[in-house]
Amino acid sequence: MSRHISTGLAALALVVCATSAFAQNYPTRPVRVIVPWPAGGSIGTTARIVTQRLSTLLHGSFVVDNRAGAAGTIGAELAAKSPADGHTLMVHSATHVANATTYKHLPYRTIEDFTPIAFLSAQPAVLVVHSSLSVKSTREFIALAKSRPAQINYASSGNGSSPHLAMGLFATTANISLTHVPFRGGPPAITSLLAGETQASIATLPNALPHVTAGRIRALGVTTAKRVASTPNIPTIAESGLPGYEMNPWISLFGPAGLKRELVAELNTTVNKILREPDIAKSMVNQGLEAWSGTPEQLAARMRADLDKFAKLIKAIGVTND
Repeated sequence: MSRHISTGLAALALVVCATSAFAQNYPTRPVRVIVPWPAGGSIGTTARIVTQRLSTLLHGSFVVDNRAGAAGTIGAELAAKSPADGHTLMVHSATHVANATTYKHLPYRTIEDFTPIAFLSAQPAVLVVHSSLSVKSTREFIALAKSRPAQINYASSGNGSSPHLAMGLFATTANISLTHVPFRGGPPAITSLLAGETQASIATLPNALPHVTAGRIRALGVTTAKRVASTPNIPTIAESGLPGYEMNPWISLFGPAGLKRELVAELNTTVNKILREPDIAKSMVNQGLEAWSGTPEQLAARMRADLDKFAKLIKAIGVTND
């Protein structure tokens, strides 16, 4: 065996041993997992599914802490300013990246102040309407909106949130005018729709599905390019009246900037293992979610790509939080 090969194997062994030793010592106390949205939404649901298994596999306590407000920026600030020791993590959505454009002044840097750890789930959403609207398809909804410009109110989980951007893209693509009514999270947005205070929404599937099933609101189409496994009878928006439309954000796990590489690697490996478990995959599907996996580098690349993509969309639809 050559000297170079021996040296390389020795270095690899040191990395493996270091990671193994780190894993044995982590966590040393309860891990707070900040979810910067209200309890009950798709992000909180995803966080709870994953953290329950993390607690078991890593022999520690991973506790979800909902810190809602300001389109997720309150909780994100708390996470960014926490010690980079792995005992404060954050589960956030693509709204985290959108906020870099909708807010002119954030108390943190969206890319630099966070460590991407792992994808958790896609965040498919669905166009839903109140039963008072007679429309039964995306095509009919667009026709109604064109006949009543700015008279249909739609609810979202907040200014610049993924559902808001999804509806903004929908309205821009369909060339219709709707009136936006933002709320502090998905559950209160759905509540307003159920009460008839608003007439439409693009809502995440976990928030909308129970009420669609109960017949209290009507689903017109999902935002994804293909039909969602948990709702095969609901067509895509593209196939039901708006060709070319697609919006499929993500939910991911982050830490403060400066997390040790060994910790990031251990958490990423463990999360991806969890997402491959049949029971977890089934649980996510039942909640209207779709498990995603990938490396920290792939998540970082997706964030940078979405930063540019959302900036263009936000400018086009005129979203601002300042």
